[in-house]
Amino acid sequence: MFIPKNFKIDDENIIYDIIEKNGFATLISQHNKEPFATHLPLTVDKKEGILYGHFARPNKQWNDAENQNMLAIFHGPHCYISPSWYETNQAVPTWNYVAVHVYGKLEIVEDERELFNSLLTMVNKYEKPDSSYRLKEVDSTLIEGMSRGIVGFKIKITRMEGVEKLSQNHRIDRQELVINELENTQEENNKKIAELMKRNLRGNL
Repeated sequence: MFIPKNFKIDDENIIYDIIEKNGFATLISQHNKEPFATHLPLTVDKKEGILYGHFARPNKQWNDAENQNMLAIFHGPHCYISPSWYETNQAVPTWNYVAVHVYGKLEIVEDERELFNSLLTMVNKYEKPDSSYRLKEVDSTLIEGMSRGIVGFKIKITRMEGVEKLSQNHRIDRQELVINELENTQEENNKKIAELMKRNLRGNL
């Protein structure tokens, strides 16, 4: 991934945090000698350095993905930055964004218990704490039928790259102008980028 020096994330904990908060990923491999991508949720075991997920069985990507060096892309918040927000109009538009690339070899999960535990981790992550839904309470016959329709996998992480483009290449006063404009909109991505910009400024003071 192209990462300008000013925007590179060096802190592994920040990279893992981005993965945790933006778990719907784009998983890329080579299939029939062409790039192939699937959009799917992934969970991460930070201690073991492993991504877990599953394909729909009709998705042919899994047929030749095992032992391939995979690329999982996690997209964080992003938004347009207008030059009209600066103190001068002698500037050009840009885009602020956050993204993480994770690399590693894919292994098909054959063990039923390991597959179920990975599904349980995913459900528990996204269900609300007060939800009445419990995957463990679903009839085992239904779980078995569902499991036949998916192919579980895990990816042992070998490398991670992260980028946060948050106007770091501009003066602090200009960054503050951008933050103010982003906070005065209703767009969720805009507000998230504004919060990250503020965090970044606090770290540089």
